[in-house]
Amino acid sequence: MTDRLKVGVAGGGLISQVEHIPNLLALNRQFDLRVVSDPSPTVRGGLSDRFGISTVANASELLGLGLDAIVIAAPDPWHAELATSAMDAGINVFCEKPLCYGVAEADALSKAEARNQVVLQIGYMKRFDPSYEAALELVAGKADQLRYISVEVHDPDAGPFVGHHTLFSAPDVPSDLIAATSQRRRWQVEAALGYTPSETVFRGFASSYCSALVHDVNAVHGLLDAMGASGGPVTGAALFAGGTGGQATVSLRGGLALWTMTHLEMPAVTDYAERIELYFDDEIVELVFPAPYLNHHPTRLTVSRSPDGRLEKTTIRNGFAEAFVRELEGFWSAIVNGTTVRNRIAHAARDQDLLVRMARQAERSIEPDRLI
Repeated sequence: MTDRLKVGVAGGGLISQVEHIPNLLALNRQFDLRVVSDPSPTVRGGLSDRFGISTVANASELLGLGLDAIVIAAPDPWHAELATSAMDAGINVFCEKPLCYGVAEADALSKAEARNQVVLQIGYMKRFDPSYEAALELVAGKADQLRYISVEVHDPDAGPFVGHHTLFSAPDVPSDLIAATSQRRRWQVEAALGYTPSETVFRGFASSYCSALVHDVNAVHGLLDAMGASGGPVTGAALFAGGTGGQATVSLRGGLALWTMTHLEMPAVTDYAERIELYFDDEIVELVFPAPYLNHHPTRLTVSRSPDGRLEKTTIRNGFAEAFVRELEGFWSAIVNGTTVRNRIAHAARDQDLLVRMARQAERSIEPDRLI
């Protein structure tokens, strides 16, 4: 293997068109983008015309092309299967979140990674955000001073923030593939939760929890690790607004601290807000993230303190590097230089374990007498 990795992309949808394909092409000293798979003929034609890259219809076709690495950006229910097949073919894997829905799936993926001696990295790009990295330094070792963590997100989805891009989509994906994807999502969610959920919990777990809040769950887990703190029991949870809203409360430090999180989809309001606030005995550390596809728009990191009774707010800017680019650079370095994988399978397993416990608690709030 040379230092310039031959890479393919599985899935030519929004995140691939806006982020992964342009970023891989820009990182042409590290990556040689050979091919993209997508089941839509319209998307394949558009990608070929715009980027000048080869395309194939089926992700399985990527496995026999002599690739060093694959970026998986297919629909969520195909992530685990594609990752396993790629690793068994000796291919390193970058997989978009969620890696999978359940902890058992993550354990199986961990075994596949070990037996094939390859790298698997999950696309939690916030871990590569320069402001997030600065926040890790600020909170390091402060577990004993933690009082409260608040996560609040409202999201109109990507539309308002990607309309200036040339995007390709069409209703020409084979109907049997659409049906198979829906069916896989259903049985994977049921397997992860260990029961057949209500429709609200099913939709909310797959979307509000596993597609949206999963980023913040992972980010907070990283902050807790830096503090020297661990997670705790879920003391409350709700999935509401037909599953487009999700909320949960987690006890920390044996009840001495609390972590609350809320996500709400707001398609009629073209505003995005994502905030993580950490309250300590002597300061408040706040991260305010931009909409994910606004590249090089820095996350605002603010620290509030009151030395000698005066309120002082400090804004820390740790550069304009783009997290979507940096995570690919990290993936390359893990393969070529053997550097530590920042977003590992064990992290995804911990995230999914918490999200599963949240969904079970949310089900109890809907049907208190149901045994789960």
